[in-house]
Amino acid sequence: MSNSPKSAVLYTGITGDLSRRVWQHKNRLLPGFTSRYNVTRLVYYERFFYPDLLLREKKRSKAGDAARRSISSSP
Repeated sequence: MSNSPKSAVLYTGITGDLSRRVWQHKNRLLPGFTSRYNVTRLVYYERFFYPDLLLREKKRSKAGDAARRSISSSP
């Protein structure tokens, strides 16, 4: 998980080479979400040895983010 300097944006992703991916984000070499929102700081990571567990955890994390967004945007 990475976030922007103002901690307003959280990004979750999957990679086989964490150090390379962090370097790419810090140097804004990849077009898209992380460049647009200036997501450059690694705040948390986990190692998974089984892809099915990794994908299940990523989906769970994103579902939790969506639930928090809907609660915070309620009147």
